[in-house]
Amino acid sequence: MLTFESPQFEDRQWVQPLLEAEGSLCCEFNFANIYLWSRAFPQKIARCGDRLLVRIQGKLGLCCLYPAGNGPLAPAVDALASDAAANGVPLTLVCVTEEQRAALEEACPGRFAFEEDRDGFDYLYDINRLADLPGKKLHAKRNHIHRFDEQFPDWLLEDITPANVPECVELERQWAAIRQEEDGEDGSTVSEETIAVIEALYHMDKLGLEGALIRADGSPIAFSLGGLITPECFDVNFEKSFGDVQGAYPAINREMARLIRARHPQVKWFNREDDMGLEGLRRAKLSYYPDLLLTKYTAKEAGS
Repeated sequence: MLTFESPQFEDRQWVQPLLEAEGSLCCEFNFANIYLWSRAFPQKIARCGDRLLVRIQGKLGLCCLYPAGNGPLAPAVDALASDAAANGVPLTLVCVTEEQRAALEEACPGRFAFEEDRDGFDYLYDINRLADLPGKKLHAKRNHIHRFDEQFPDWLLEDITPANVPECVELERQWAAIRQEEDGEDGSTVSEETIAVIEALYHMDKLGLEGALIRADGSPIAFSLGGLITPECFDVNFEKSFGDVQGAYPAINREMARLIRARHPQVKWFNREDDMGLEGLRRAKLSYYPDLLLTKYTAKEAGS
């Protein structure tokens, strides 16, 4: 019988090698995301041989991630199915990539029905395009940054360190308050996203994260935070700025790409995660013309 537990910082020691063995570019196969979102969408983890099992209570009810790792796949799927049955639900796997779909079909032929999840597609970009913004398609981004340069000619880029984390937290709180006001929400509550951002900022080392902020007129005006999914793929977990500051978002996006390119020259891809089906977010991510839309599926046991 599987024993699922809430992820703890020390679990990264055994989880990370299994995620690295999977080698997926998908943002869900990232210990920081598993840990940080385990409160908002209760996620618990277990191990089955050389496979990581992740159980999630999400919008589809009780479901699981594809068992990441390099051990035999069928036993891990069977273990998840037994656990799902014990909880009175059929097995549902979410965020299944094309490669993982093929592996499931080979290990468990005909067992699953697959449905494309467009809202969950990850947006991946060539890091050099984000760092250099070449060509006509990205002309508007360069113009926005030019406006930002004109408004803040003395802006500075800094690494996020324990010394400036409190300032980033304050930026996040201000950003969240503006968003709650725009959405007509109760401003006295702290969103799950803000909790995740704050925890990420205060525990960057334990989660394998790195980040940068732009300081203008003495105060942080934008920051970006993320970590490596694979040696060739960097995941941007969070990116925050004020929407009314023209060019701030393109500027931090470009500067983070440049920073990671210099620090990790092996990185090819910037994963800016999914759009959750939000029209504005989808439009913003498409405006950078992704080099790869990472297709994901929901896999349900056939007949369920």
